[in-house]
Amino acid sequence: MSLVKRWGLVVSLGAGLLISGCMIGPGYERPETVAEMAPRFVHSESRALDVDEVIERDRWWERFGDPVTADLVREALENNYDLQAMAARVLQAQASLAEARGRLWPEVSYDLTRTRGKTYIDLGDFGEMAGGGGGGGFSFITTTWSQNVSISYLVDFWGKLRRARRGAWADMLVAEASRQALVNSVVATVIQARVDIATAQRRLAIARANTESRQRTYDITERRYRGGLVGPVEVRLARANLEQARAQEPGVELTLAMTRSALDVLLGRRPGASENLPETLPDLPDLTPIPVGVPAALLDRRPDVKAAEFSLWAANERVGASLAQLYPDLTLTGSYGASSSEWENIWNREFEVYSAITNLAAPIWKGGQIRAQIRAAKARYEELASEYVGTVLKAMQEVEDALAGEKLLLVQVEHRKLQFEESEAAEELSRRRYERGVESLLTVLEAERNRRIAEEQLTILRSQIWATRISLHLALGGDWAGPTEEQVVRE
Repeated sequence: MSLVKRWGLVVSLGAGLLISGCMIGPGYERPETVAEMAPRFVHSESRALDVDEVIERDRWWERFGDPVTADLVREALENNYDLQAMAARVLQAQASLAEARGRLWPEVSYDLTRTRGKTYIDLGDFGEMAGGGGGGGFSFITTTWSQNVSISYLVDFWGKLRRARRGAWADMLVAEASRQALVNSVVATVIQARVDIATAQRRLAIARANTESRQRTYDITERRYRGGLVGPVEVRLARANLEQARAQEPGVELTLAMTRSALDVLLGRRPGASENLPETLPDLPDLTPIPVGVPAALLDRRPDVKAAEFSLWAANERVGASLAQLYPDLTLTGSYGASSSEWENIWNREFEVYSAITNLAAPIWKGGQIRAQIRAAKARYEELASEYVGTVLKAMQEVEDALAGEKLLLVQVEHRKLQFEESEAAEELSRRRYERGVESLLTVLEAERNRRIAEEQLTILRSQIWATRISLHLALGGDWAGPTEEQVVRE
């Protein structure tokens, strides 16, 4: 029988056994969650879209309409070291998947050896009987050339290797989903840093304007004191309030410097080396309602939810792989080659050597190790199943919080705007009346304090609305829009 026919028979036998084999272990089913039973989000004012209607937009940060922010995000995606590390983890997962796939194929190896040895034979008493005077012996040197091709194939009859491959595939999907989740997180953090910097710049401008306002009040009080209209107590009180305003500026500058350094790290820059960003942002982002869709869409939309499910899927496959260890392994091994003391002869079929081995091995007693591994794999699956359901609940909470926060903060902003306008008018009016001697200095200082608080709170509220819209995009897993008018007409 020729070599090709021999190995064709072996491979055919192995393929037949593999095809007729079965997969030991449970099939995967997605656990039921609250998201699949909820018809819509509680705080959503837009129509709940079906999953098929939703259109994904990868560049969701462009929704904010700020070119500076878009440039910062692009730089972060190129240079952020956390993203580079996560990309390397994806490559590791891909390599592990390739390794798991490789175990399904036969292992083929070739070796060419030359063995040279010396052997000594002691004649002993036989030499004395032969008249050699006793003792003695002789040695000889041997040289052996050999070449050999060997094939070993583990028949995956119970699905252990296929389970491992599917588990590795799920691990790769986990890595991919985790990378996308990190991308969204980095993008959101960059936008938030941009907002925080703009807010700190605005607060610093407010603090400096407040110092100028306190300086004007102090100058008025000083002139009135020199004119004998007020006493020294009012002068000292005005000066104390001026110094209080000056003392607030360094704190805001420190916040600004730290926020800039944090953004530099996100961008892969040396902290503190970046140029100042433009001091203005649009007052508010585009707050047109986002069609958030039904809660169940989060299961296939959010990268962290997908990563949690892929981890659960991988755990399910490892339960099956651990169960397969209870069953025997069938290994087919064969080799073909030649061996001779002469180099030329190993290429001659007259000196061929070959072997074929069928090995069936099954565990009988391992001290309960396999059963313990099975229990551990099942417990790991239960753990990840609970984590998956919890991740879905957390995702729903984040969407609800962002929707409710945005709606209520907008109402609060309207009231704060009115408060600021009235406080600003009261400050100006009280200063003019104080200069004419109609109002007291305490009234002016109180009006200044109220105006400063109202302006700062309005600035902070606007930044919080930015933050809630960023959180909403992050909670939804990116940007999502409904069908265009053209699509609606076509349907």
